[in-house]
Amino acid sequence: MRQAMNAIPDDLLITAPDEVRIRQDLVLTALGRRPADRSLRVGRLLDVHSRTWSEDQEIVFRGRRIAWIGPAGSYPGEVRERAHRPDLAAVPGFGEVHKHIESSHLTPEWEAALVLPHGNTWTCEASHEFSNVNGARNLEFWFEARRRGSPLKIFPQPGSAVPPTAYEWGGGWYGHDEQARFMSESLMVTGLDEVMDWPAVWNPDNPSYKRLWGMIEATFAARGVVEGHASGLRDLPSINAFAAAGLASDHEVQTPEETWDKLTRGLFVELRVYAMDEIVKWLLARGLQDWSQIAFTTDDRSASHTLELGASDHNARVAIEAGLAPEIAIQCLTINPARHMRLTPFVGSLAPGRFGDVVLLSDIAKLTIAEVWADGAQVSEGKRYVGQVPEIQWPDWATKTVNIKRSIKPQDFELRAEPGRTTMKAAVIRPFHWHPEFYTIELPVRDGAVQRDESEAITKFAIVDRFSGDGRVAKMFWRGCGPRTPETAVACSVAHDKHNIWVVGSSDAAMAKAVNALIELQGGWALVREGELVATVRFEVGGLMSCRSAQELDAEMQALYAEGRKVDWMYEPTFRPRWYPGFPERLMFATLTCAPWSWVLVAPCEQAPLGFINVQTGEAHPVVW
Repeated sequence: MRQAMNAIPDDLLITAPDEVRIRQDLVLTALGRRPADRSLRVGRLLDVHSRTWSEDQEIVFRGRRIAWIGPAGSYPGEVRERAHRPDLAAVPGFGEVHKHIESSHLTPEWEAALVLPHGNTWTCEASHEFSNVNGARNLEFWFEARRRGSPLKIFPQPGSAVPPTAYEWGGGWYGHDEQARFMSESLMVTGLDEVMDWPAVWNPDNPSYKRLWGMIEATFAARGVVEGHASGLRDLPSINAFAAAGLASDHEVQTPEETWDKLTRGLFVELRVYAMDEIVKWLLARGLQDWSQIAFTTDDRSASHTLELGASDHNARVAIEAGLAPEIAIQCLTINPARHMRLTPFVGSLAPGRFGDVVLLSDIAKLTIAEVWADGAQVSEGKRYVGQVPEIQWPDWATKTVNIKRSIKPQDFELRAEPGRTTMKAAVIRPFHWHPEFYTIELPVRDGAVQRDESEAITKFAIVDRFSGDGRVAKMFWRGCGPRTPETAVACSVAHDKHNIWVVGSSDAAMAKAVNALIELQGGWALVREGELVATVRFEVGGLMSCRSAQELDAEMQALYAEGRKVDWMYEPTFRPRWYPGFPERLMFATLTCAPWSWVLVAPCEQAPLGFINVQTGEAHPVVW
């Protein structure tokens, strides 16, 4: 059927044919030859290209896009609907340059309802979480909410870490051909998600070398952006090599000096809130004038923490409090990430042709958000979301992802001793074990099995394969984490970045009970205390997310935290600045295998039958001997 003369093409998902028709329509609307849908008149408007304010401006929308901007009252055409906010200042919708939506633990439609009132209207989704669970349907998953009308624009970046290293298996596998297909499927795919396996980039003998460079080649061929992850790379030879590889960014900077060294070697620096205050103050003291190579990122932030702190707006406020001019902070949330990701035709500024995403501020200096508009319509009042949340019944490929076809037994976690031994040597690591070597300790044997040693803050940690159906278990002893309370364990299906199930406990029986609860839930959290299952949290989508509001999920998390406070948790005193007593939520990240990790525990697979392996060298080692 021929499109009606004045009909607006559907631009929920950006496609080249629709984009041409949209631009043709916007041209005529900007000239006043076609009617605009609505206008928004504001007291002040920030142009992020020149970092200047204009007074009493009007933004004119056609469909979901901006057609015209200029002094109020000067638009030459007809406007069907008008809004006037004389006391508010307009800035562009905020963008997430690097974020794992899965870490909010909300599906995309509910993530939108959470972050839009905080000004976040578009997100570059670093998609190696869900893609490690279901690699084949990655784009389908991220586009579904938008296809159904969600106002949050999600620009996926297929994961380079699928799998994270050559010693992990299951859920998804991406190489050159997969990345080439992703890049050709949609204009919304911006490039390649953070390349984390640095040893596989620089070392031709690494078994992931060919796979990673194949993905980089496919991204270059499509003129996409190759995102980086340079954690622990602080010496100049490594920084230069990283930049020479074409890895365009780093969001892992921890110190001002590291930030400067990477910035001045051409890397786009994406600052997280953890070190932002110190880094911003240092850069200002150094006299940095050009902040165009810097953006702010939340990276991983749960729904509970977003409800408490905010989204990317919180990061900007921290930078402003550190002395950064509000206008520069806003550029770090808008035009800077849009330029880096090559998305400026669509987002990043208040300009014709871009999506109609506007953040209205009642206080510029404090970045106080009064309203947010997205796709040319108001979606929030204060902190309340008033936009659409599509109702999605996620299918089995998204909700039946914990594939363990048996009941886990306490015996699965036993570490058997050699006959006749009263003690055994054991390999021990701790959360965030970045040392090149593991620890060795002598542990007692009882009833033929190697035992924990509470006096040394040593408990048992295990990873259960959730992809093969067999529920294979890798187990060893960890120091400084887990429960001291008897018959207690906590398990979770969020285990960056492969997302098998991890469990830590003071008894094998409690560990088995916690894992079996997660199998029934199809993912989430399970806490067993003194032999009883006392709390669960449901992450039924991918074992990573839940299809419900942030407030409903947070209530369940708070119940988990409350039960967790009744447990005596171990911790490593010398590690306290980064690791503290209490519910061990950050163990979700202690299963990472990217640089600067070396010795790690992974689920047993053909590539790592013992589970305990050095991902820098490929060396395996028994956990007891």
